[in-house]
Amino acid sequence: MTQKIIAVAVNQDGTIAAHAGRASTWQVYAADESGAELAWTLDLTEFGSLHEWHVRGDGNRHPLHYVDAAIAASAGDGVIRRLAERNTELVTTSEISPQQAIAAYLAGKLVVGLPHDDQQCLKGHH
Repeated sequence: MTQKIIAVAVNQDGTIAAHAGRASTWQVYAADESGAELAWTLDLTEFGSLHEWHVRGDGNRHPLHYVDAAIAASAGDGVIRRLAERNTELVTTSEISPQQAIAAYLAGKLVVGLPHDDQQCLKGHH
C-alpha cells in the first residue's frame, strides 16, 4: 500500500467531531500499512470551514482538497460531493477514536456514522 494522507475532524477532547462541514479542527495523518502518524493539525476559522468554503463557490481549493480521505461522524451530501470532485473521499463513522477510525478505514472495516441532520446544519447546531 502506498502512503495515504487522511484527515480526521476532531473535537477539543480529541474525539471525532460530529459534522465535517462545520468542523474547525482536523488532525491530518500520514498512513500506510505500518500505521498512521500525525503529520499536522489544521485549525480553521468559521469562515474557513468546509461548509463556508463550498458555499462561497469561488473555485479556490480548500486545504482538505489535498488529502486522500477525510473522516467525520456525519457529513452532508454537498460536502461529500464537493470533496469527491477534488479526489478526496469523505467517510463517516460512529467510531470516536481517530487512530481506531483510520485503522478501520485502511482495513475496509470502518463502521458508518449517523445520518446527516440538515435541519440542525441550517441552524448551525454543530
